[in-house]
Amino acid sequence: MTGPGTNTYLIGRERFLVIDPGPNDPVHVERILEATDGRIDAVLATHTHPDHSPAAASVAAASGAQILGRPAPAQGPQDIGFVPDRTLNDGDPLSIDGLRLLALHTPGHASNHLCFLLEKTGLLFTGDHLMQGSTVVIAPPDGDMQQYLNSLERLQREPVSRIAPGHGEVIEDAQDEIARLIAHRLKREEKVFDRLRAAGRADIDELVVAVYDDVDSRLHPLAKSSLLAHLLKLEREARVARDARERWTPLP
Repeated sequence: MTGPGTNTYLIGRERFLVIDPGPNDPVHVERILEATDGRIDAVLATHTHPDHSPAAASVAAASGAQILGRPAPAQGPQDIGFVPDRTLNDGDPLSIDGLRLLALHTPGHASNHLCFLLEKTGLLFTGDHLMQGSTVVIAPPDGDMQQYLNSLERLQREPVSRIAPGHGEVIEDAQDEIARLIAHRLKREEKVFDRLRAAGRADIDELVVAVYDDVDSRLHPLAKSSLLAHLLKLEREARVARDARERWTPLP
């Protein structure tokens, strides 16, 4: 479910920062240590989903590095073993070998999600906030569609020109991609409302078939998470309502 796998990034020259060491795979951990010769100052996690952070403890134990990031939320599939030595907040700087990273708190896909901007280059390490080749799943209760859109809009105000995603290849036209994703999510949201208005009333299982009719039906179980995130956003905006049986209706 991670496409080509989870990307691990090494930042530095003589000393290194490691971004997203991935699952606790001994072979991958050994490759990180070999590539850096164990000269690692810190291991950073964009977030604590199990394909991004579990190897942090092994890399840190082998190298003496600090673990930096934000603690795992209580909801959803999380790496509860991720315990940062220091919690990173929005705007916190990190320096290595004359290079400077800026931590940006970008909740939405996960409430503790961070992106890292390599200053003076425009390169943004995005974890799962943006991926190459697909949109990310927003899974409530920890995932939040409004926060996700707000975080995307925030990146439009940052000097971001290229994206190094957690999955896939580097995206060269960052601002075009961010704008495309915002438009895609809002278009999908309007489709949710239009299909619900046409149905009059529907539950998630009925609605996912109508809203994601352009997506392989085998992906509908995943799509239901993002669909719920859209509905919860629309509910907060007083555009839809739900009853005790979790059936949704549009509001005038």
